[in-house]
Amino acid sequence: MKSGRGEWTEPSRQPTGAYLANWLDGLRLAPSTVASYRKNIRLHVTPYIGSLPLASLTSAHIAALYRRLEISGRADHRQGEGLSPRTVRYVATILRAALGEALAAGMLTRNPADPKRAKPPTAKEARAPEMHPWNAAQLAAFLGWSAEHSQLHAAWHVLAMTGMRRGELLALRWRDIDLDAGTASIRRSAGVIRVKGQAATISEGPTKSGKPRVIDLDEMTVTLLRAHRRERGSMALAYFRDSALVFGDHEGRHRHPERFSRMFAETLARCAKALGEDAPPVIRLHDLRHTHATLMLGKGEPVKVVSERLGHASVTVTLSVYAHVLPGDQRAAAARFAALIGEAKA
Repeated sequence: MKSGRGEWTEPSRQPTGAYLANWLDGLRLAPSTVASYRKNIRLHVTPYIGSLPLASLTSAHIAALYRRLEISGRADHRQGEGLSPRTVRYVATILRAALGEALAAGMLTRNPADPKRAKPPTAKEARAPEMHPWNAAQLAAFLGWSAEHSQLHAAWHVLAMTGMRRGELLALRWRDIDLDAGTASIRRSAGVIRVKGQAATISEGPTKSGKPRVIDLDEMTVTLLRAHRRERGSMALAYFRDSALVFGDHEGRHRHPERFSRMFAETLARCAKALGEDAPPVIRLHDLRHTHATLMLGKGEPVKVVSERLGHASVTVTLSVYAHVLPGDQRAAAARFAALIGEAKA
C-alpha cells in the first residue's frame, strides 16, 4: 500500500479498537473532552467495529455503524432505543478526527469516516433541542421570586444577566471579576469527567470556543455580587479570597454541574407551586442563556455584541442559532426599496 507521499508502507493489521485506544492516549485536549471521546468510543464504536483490522475499514462499515446506532444504539441495547441524531453525529466527528490521523500517518489510503461517503446525520437532523426562552416579564417574575426563596438566586441571576454557560459560571473565581470596573473575565469552564471504574470528578478546562472573553456587568448584578461575596466571606474567610470560587459549594469546592441543573429544576418547581398561574413556564437551565440572547437581539442589540457576550466562535454561529429572533420588517423594507426606485425614475 502506498501512503499519500507515495512511499510503500506495510498494511496495518492493528485492530481498529486498539488504534483508537492509542489515539485517545495521545490526545492533548481538555480532560473533559478526552473523557467524553473515550466514553463514546467505548460505548458506541468499539463493540461494533473494534475487532476489524484498521486497514480493512471501509465507509460502508462506518455507515452501517451509524445506522445501527440510530436504531438500537443505547448502551443498554433496549430494542428500538436508538441514539439521537446529535449523538450519532458527535460519534462521527470523533471517528473522522481519529481516522484522519491514521490517514496522515499512512495507515490508511483514505478516511473511511469521510461524511461524503459514510453519511452521518446531517447538521439539520442533529440540531440542538428546541430552545424555550422566557420573555422579559417571565424572567423578572422568576428572579423576583428566587430573590426571596432560593439560596442560589445570585447564580440564577448572573446566568440570566450575562448569558454565561453553566460550566463557565461554576469555574468563575473572584479574581475573574472586577466589581469596580463592572466586568467579568470568562477564562475557564468546569465539567464532569467520567472514566469507567472510577468515581466521576470535576475538572476545569478552557471555554467551549477555547478563547477567554471579558463581558460587562450591569449595576444591579455588580451590587448583587458584592452582597454575595460578603455573604460567602461570612461563612469562611477563604471563600472571600480572590482565588475562591464565586459559586462554590458549602466547602468551597466546585458544584457538580449536573446536580446544579437539577437544583434549577427543583427551584422552578417550587416557583411554579408558589406563583401558580403567574409562574413562568418550565425551561432548562441552558435556556437562561437563550433568554439572555433572545431578549437582547429582540431589542436590536448588534449581533456582534451578543456574540461576544455569549462567547461564540464567530458571529456566524450566533446568526445560525438565533436568526429566527432577529428583528426585521420586510414590508417596510420592501416599501423603502420601491420608493428608492420610484425616486430614481422621477
